[in-house]
Amino acid sequence: MFFELRQYHIKDNQRDEWVRFIEDVIIPFQQSKGMVVVGSFIAPQEPDLYVWIRRFASEEERKAQYAAVYESEHWQTRIKPEIDRMLDRPSMTVTVLEATPKSIIA
Repeated sequence: MFFELRQYHIKDNQRDEWVRFIEDVIIPFQQSKGMVVVGSFIAPQEPDLYVWIRRFASEEERKAQYAAVYESEHWQTRIKPEIDRMLDRPSMTVTVLEATPKSIIA
């Protein structure tokens, strides 16, 4: 099992709109394709920062879920255009994490 720590910076003071969109649209859609979202966070002292964590059982599962989500027509035509409008993609970071033996999240 491993996790993705995804850190995004949101354009033009749109974080509240982004949070509504990701929680009402993106996360439910990804969950419908089997993705596990462990948490969704904002940083009160960084008004453009949004962070979330997803969990995968294996690299094979991650690849299958990526394909199911990101290659779907729904993602390409309805979700991605909204993401592109709000997300500063060049500043996005994705870090793969493995839990240590005593981590309670694993």
